[in-house]
Amino acid sequence: MKNLRWGFVVGVIAAAWSGGCTSKTEKASVPSLPYYHTADFTPHWFSSSEGLDTLHHLQTFRFRNQNNKWISSDTLRGKIHVANFFFTSCPSLCPRLTQSMKEVQQAFRNDANVTLMSFSVLPEHDSVQVLRAYATQHQVSDAQWNLLTGDRKSIYETARKSYFADENLGVQKGENDFLHTENFILVDKNLRIRGIYNGTLPLEIKQLIEDVKVLEAEGE
Repeated sequence: MKNLRWGFVVGVIAAAWSGGCTSKTEKASVPSLPYYHTADFTPHWFSSSEGLDTLHHLQTFRFRNQNNKWISSDTLRGKIHVANFFFTSCPSLCPRLTQSMKEVQQAFRNDANVTLMSFSVLPEHDSVQVLRAYATQHQVSDAQWNLLTGDRKSIYETARKSYFADENLGVQKGENDFLHTENFILVDKNLRIRGIYNGTLPLEIKQLIEDVKVLEAEGE
């Protein structure tokens, strides 16, 4: 995580330096948040829409939520969303991640433009019924927060190829290697990754909430 943060800082400095050579009009068009195109989470800024179509975006997926409703990548178009990966029987890390996601839910409880997505990495155990019970226990708002289950291979492919979500970035993983990550991923309305945060750290959750507001202000 330190390396990701360092890359972010370097990117901010580079953007600020290059911005000193542009006009005020050009500066205004540069988004406040970077885009992430690769699994090493190197930040990229663009002063115009040119090149955005070639950036990484989420691949198509479709899973069931705690109410047995299909939720797909198409469902998320036009909405900002925050994603994480968990499993209901996790004894240590996941309860902390769930509590952090509840803080994000509370911050945007009346905002229909923001959606939360928690994908189970143990779907063979986390059935719709199990997710329903977990949602009730943790005061999950069905209107805003989806707990998702489905085919394990499809979930892991979505996690690794779409969200770049895994520990030990750069280490080759097989489809049967267990996925466990503390990262929260921020995705804009066009299904492009705009931020990564440690879901166990209160300061990073506060930053995530502020960054969602930035995307909303920019119309992203």
